[in-house]
Amino acid sequence: MNEAVQPKGRSLYLELGGEDAIRRLVDIFYDIVEQDEAAAELHLLHRRGHGVAHSREEQFNYLSGFFGGPSYYVQKHGHSRLKEIHEHVAIGTELRDLWLTCMRQAVEKAGLSEHLQALVMRHFTFAAEMTRNRD
Repeated sequence: MNEAVQPKGRSLYLELGGEDAIRRLVDIFYDIVEQDEAAAELHLLHRRGHGVAHSREEQFNYLSGFFGGPSYYVQKHGHSRLKEIHEHVAIGTELRDLWLTCMRQAVEKAGLSEHLQALVMRHFTFAAEMTRNRD
């Protein structure tokens, strides 16, 4: 069995620890985005929109459903199609990779097991590629 394969019968949302764990991951991620000079481009993008506080809440809402928990984002917006959600932002490989780097740091800081880190990053890598709309 591949180390990064999720066991059947239990959602990744529950494996991660539910709502509190998702909020913690989102908070760690946005703390990195706001404080790490290397993430300045991501910080600027989030500040240009509705602000970082809004992004924190929307990412929590999205990730809850993404990992198999409550579908807050879909309930609020009617869908969870990443391409449509991000179509107003030019996302190329550099921005995609910057997001993944920050998220990888957040996943590591969240204290997840190596197995869960690998599984979560596999999901995030797929999701990040889905948002890319430029070369």
